[in-house]
Amino acid sequence: MTLASGRPGVQEDRRLLLWLLLLAAWEAGSGQVHYSVPEEAKHGTFVGRIAQDLGLELAELVPRLFRVASKGRGDLLEVNLQNGILFVNSRIDREELCGRSAVCSVHLEVIVDRPLQVFHVEVEVKDINDNAPVFPATQKNLWISETRALDSRFSLEGASDADVGENALLTYRLSPNDYFSLDVPTNDEQVKPLGLILKKSLDREVASKILLVLKATDRGKPELTGTTELHVTVLDVNDNAPVFDKAIYRVKLQENAQNGTMVIRLNASDLDEGSNSHVLYSFANDVSPNIEASFCIDSTSGEIKVRGKIDFEEARLYKIQIEAVDKGNPPMFGHCTVLIDVLDVNDNAPEVVVTSLSLPVTEDAPLGTVVALVTVSDRDSGANGQVICSLTPHIPFKLVSTFKNYYSLLLDNTLDRESVSTYELVVTARDGGSPSLSATASVSVEVADVNDNAPAFAQPEYTVFVKENNPPGCHIFTVSAQDADAQENARVSYSLVERRVGERALSSYVSVHAESGKVYALQPLDHEELELLQFQVSARDAGFPPLGSNVTLQVFVLDENDNAPALLPAGAGVAGGALSELVPRSVGAGHVVAKVRAVDADSGYNAWLSFELQPAAGGAAGPFRVGLYTGEVSTTRALDEADAPRQRLLVLVRDHGEPALTATATVLVSLVESGQALKTSSRVSSGVPGPEAALVDVNVYLIIAICAVSSLLVLTLLLYTALRCSAPPAEGACVPGKPTLVCSSAVGSWSYSQQRRQRVCSGEGPPKADLMAFSPCVPPGSDAGNSGGQEDACEYVSTVILGFI
Repeated sequence: MTLASGRPGVQEDRRLLLWLLLLAAWEAGSGQVHYSVPEEAKHGTFVGRIAQDLGLELAELVPRLFRVASKGRGDLLEVNLQNGILFVNSRIDREELCGRSAVCSVHLEVIVDRPLQVFHVEVEVKDINDNAPVFPATQKNLWISETRALDSRFSLEGASDADVGENALLTYRLSPNDYFSLDVPTNDEQVKPLGLILKKSLDREVASKILLVLKATDRGKPELTGTTELHVTVLDVNDNAPVFDKAIYRVKLQENAQNGTMVIRLNASDLDEGSNSHVLYSFANDVSPNIEASFCIDSTSGEIKVRGKIDFEEARLYKIQIEAVDKGNPPMFGHCTVLIDVLDVNDNAPEVVVTSLSLPVTEDAPLGTVVALVTVSDRDSGANGQVICSLTPHIPFKLVSTFKNYYSLLLDNTLDRESVSTYELVVTARDGGSPSLSATASVSVEVADVNDNAPAFAQPEYTVFVKENNPPGCHIFTVSAQDADAQENARVSYSLVERRVGERALSSYVSVHAESGKVYALQPLDHEELELLQFQVSARDAGFPPLGSNVTLQVFVLDENDNAPALLPAGAGVAGGALSELVPRSVGAGHVVAKVRAVDADSGYNAWLSFELQPAAGGAAGPFRVGLYTGEVSTTRALDEADAPRQRLLVLVRDHGEPALTATATVLVSLVESGQALKTSSRVSSGVPGPEAALVDVNVYLIIAICAVSSLLVLTLLLYTALRCSAPPAEGACVPGKPTLVCSSAVGSWSYSQQRRQRVCSGEGPPKADLMAFSPCVPPGSDAGNSGGQEDACEYVSTVILGFI
């Protein structure tokens, strides 16, 4: 006898069609690329031209580091980088991948760099009919009383097919026989089990055993089948079987229910009396081991209790066949089905997987740079499985949802490695359960350095004091610049900024060590030649492009007492450079006889000279003395006849250096009568003019030249001022600075310097440069009588220059 199984009703067809339309609309809105491939496809099977569909050129796949990632899917699919084709790489078993799920797909993340892009590709795995229907057991024993009424129904466990869709829709056929027909359920859930319907009365004496074959065939192409044998034993007498209150019981049970929790109490009644009405409960013989491990049934009370782990994520529905047997002889059986719906409890915390892409991140990375991909999942369902991701701290990064439970960690603000070199981020995933569960994942984002900081000196200028006559190659100073960058970008090298110092290059005076920054003097420095050496040292890092800065060094060469006083030549001397003077015997005390002039090439105390008259032979005090700082030789008393007519005076000239250096001047004094002294003076006056006269002539010519030049400049300034004053007045007032005049005379030589700051009125900017004027130096050789004339000349030149300014 052949019976066809029932097909889904009209309402189920409409529901399936609506579900498919919603799925298609969701995929169209997601913006992902969708492919399909049948399961069990051979290696190398073409899936799709993924590069072309993503808008990528074949030539840029390798340079842009084209790669495919699939969470937990291994290497099922691969991409040929030469032609951009997605192909099957290893065996795909849909049942192993997705179980009984109606839709099975592999989600791929396609990642390319330069710039970083992430694409989502969905590959649907199509079911093929590769699984035959399987019954729980290859043989089932049935004990049926010969007195059972016609149309009695005996429950059977249907077959299962691991495939889905049409491939899982089964048709049952029962082997031809005279006693039984097959009752097939009409709904798709098969809540009502298969059953045998008794069509002909049984007679144990005629047939005590009946062998039936139940065959299940799916609707795949080609069709696959599965069979089980039904061994029916015809029993005698006990004609009332136990009957349950309901044929199907449906209860709800929360997952993680404790052992011993009662699920349901069953009740079956038997119309017989005595032992024939005493009912015992048990699971059907063909119940799965999973059910026996999770539940137990009390044979007397009919209570079903929990005795194992109930996990919604492993099984959402338990279908248990229950038998009730009486104690009659032969026993009679009643059957019912218990459906246990497992309710989800928020017992699974979300899972967070972070895939780093661009670590470390350069500090000049543009905003929006994808640092990492974050994938979250939760095995719970409903609100318990809805996950929200958050980031701590949220500056300078942010999380952006890209697709379902996929997030991208983006750069949201500028980075500065010198401020923060490493960010410790925490990604928190929290579900919507009550109470909610959460999971965290730490992401360490290291900021890579770029060369954005130039080396910096502690101050823009350094002053260095070096004693002259230093040994060649001596270390005089060390410059140091700090670079806030790291590694090569912070490695600083030093060099001189080359320039000319007079006729020579700066590098002939000093050098700087490229790594340590030590500055060396290459030769002995001479204060009298070079008082100030000003130059710049450049510090440059090793980054790309390199950055640098300069610092100014002012090296003052300190004077040492290395020059002895030098005597200026006498105006009218004798052999040996001695100073010869005629002195009348009639002069009184304090008369200036001569003046010793000397200079010292050093400066400061080293050039400050003092004069000392050496005592005469025998230690007798003479009538002469010398001024300590003026060098003027004068009489200490009136001369008399007892004084020797010719006297030789030794004047010791000493500087104030350490140690002091000296020079000795010789003054020859001849004592004459007054008339003889006048004749000699007249003779000298009528002869060749002395140096004092020549000096006066030079000063006169110099004053005339300065006056002429000053007059021209005054006229030019007056003309310029008249033109400027005709224009509208500019901001600021022009106030001439107060002149500073310094005139000094010491030790036979004098110098004049006068510095004045003059602010030039201009509407275009601040006051201009300073004007500095220096007077010429008077040649040596003048005596004390002319020193006053030199001072007058100094004052006159000052007056002329100040008047001009």
